[in-house]
Amino acid sequence: QVQPVESGGGSVQAGGSLRLSCTAPGFASNNCGMYWYRQPAGKQREWVSNILTDGTIRYADSVKGRFTISKDKDKNTVYLQMNILKPEDTAMYSCRKCTVCGVDACYSGDWGQGTQVTVSS
Repeated sequence: QVQPVESGGGSVQAGGSLRLSCTAPGFASNNCGMYWYRQPAGKQREWVSNILTDGTIRYADSVKGRFTISKDKDKNTVYLQMNILKPEDTAMYSCRKCTVCGVDACYSGDWGQGTQVTVSS
């Protein structure tokens, strides 16, 4: 199994934007969806968004209207466009190629290493 690889994190001021990428070999097969999670320092990891292989998309209430998830099958990549960023969005963002998909959780799959997003006020 090859882990997904995230990129695109960085530091930005509040109100700014970042686009995260998650490249997962075998993306188009052997999974039911791709999930984004985040974990602020010292806190539990939380689900952010997911896109299923049938195209279904969901967002956590905290990011709805600001974040957009999308995928490019040809590039085996899922994106998370993050706009109007807030300091509370600061976290390590990880993606997961999921084999057991839930409505707002992935119950089994491969994790990436993560990419840090820091939003300053």
